[in-house]
Amino acid sequence: MTFAEVLAGIFEGFRVTALVTLLGMLYAVPFAFIAGVAQYSARGWPHAAITALIEFWRSSPVIILLYAFYYTLPGFGLRLSGLTVGAMVLGLNIGAYGSQAVRAALQALDRGQVEAGRSIGLRRWQILLLIELPQALLAMMPTFINQFIQLVKGTALVSLITLSDMTFRAKEISQLHYDPVKVYTGLLVAYFIICYPATVVGRWLERKVGAGRKLVHDV
Repeated sequence: MTFAEVLAGIFEGFRVTALVTLLGMLYAVPFAFIAGVAQYSARGWPHAAITALIEFWRSSPVIILLYAFYYTLPGFGLRLSGLTVGAMVLGLNIGAYGSQAVRAALQALDRGQVEAGRSIGLRRWQILLLIELPQALLAMMPTFINQFIQLVKGTALVSLITLSDMTFRAKEISQLHYDPVKVYTGLLVAYFIICYPATVVGRWLERKVGAGRKLVHDV
């Protein structure tokens, strides 16, 4: 089996890898924004509750969460598909890390802008939506690109819950042809082909964000 044939065989699992990634982003982005803003804004027990939720998803090993949700939930009468479990676990794990980027970006803003918003009669939620979040979003973009790459790489774990992704296909080809060196080198190349364009976009965004900040500072 040639290297090109190995690579083609691995990419037969690309559809599942892409589906888990895209669905995972649907969990990750809303969770990151809601949890990050809530942790930034809330006080008292609501702040403690959202912090505990974030730390649960950040501190729990992804592989254990995959097993727990896929194999133990049916025992409680709730059966989720492997695709749902994979996207949910990976998305919320990445979203928990993203929430800290959201919180940190909001905390790094100049507090004088909040006072300026209040001076023109804006409510607190209007200041958050119209002044703080747009600026914080600009600062968060490179981090979100990195989180996207982490999510793509994390999809390699969903083969453990029987999803036929690229890693699953690599295991099948390796067992069939007994050539693990060629197969797993091909798997590394496949993930590089997917992740490298996102890395380029991330660097481009970092330059744009840096230029934007300099322009604002100069003005």
